[in-house]
Amino acid sequence: MFDRKNVQIDIIKLADGARLLRLTEPISGLALEKKLDPSQPVVRQKDRLLSVLEAALAHTQTVAA
Repeated sequence: MFDRKNVQIDIIKLADGARLLRLTEPISGLALEKKLDPSQPVVRQKDRLLSVLEAALAHTQTVAA
């Protein structure tokens, strides 16, 4: 069962000044990273990446079953 409250969210500043959004699900260890688009709100990008993480976890659970 996926619980968004347990996902670790990190924003990492890269050497060139760009920012990277990393989401990690601690139980499975699955992590997704995406370079942030400065023209888009971070919240929207975070929500989109959370949806992708949720779909990836659901897919891995169905494949493992």
